[in-house]
Amino acid sequence: MIREQIEEKLRKAFNPAHLEVHDESYRHNVPAGSESHFKVVIVSDLFTGQRFLQRHRSIYSELTAELEGTVHALALHTYTSKEWEGLQDTVLASPNCRGAGTLA
Repeated sequence: MIREQIEEKLRKAFNPAHLEVHDESYRHNVPAGSESHFKVVIVSDLFTGQRFLQRHRSIYSELTAELEGTVHALALHTYTSKEWEGLQDTVLASPNCRGAGTLA
């Protein structure tokens, strides 16, 4: 449900050419069924001329409610269409959580 909310808000705000929202909560030390850790890959020409910090801030402002709620971590990979060319297969994997799998 949270993943869908994030996706819907980002689609409306950024009109992305490409959008992936991955729930990576299962990779972290959280109770089963948690929706707390997400990875976003977004390609939008609205990012043209913006540094990564500006792009991330604009995403955070769209997802204020989620970040104030259950979302604990948001890994952002933001690109313009030009930057995205040839990168589709090279988006970095998220690192393993140091406490993953230790919660009973």
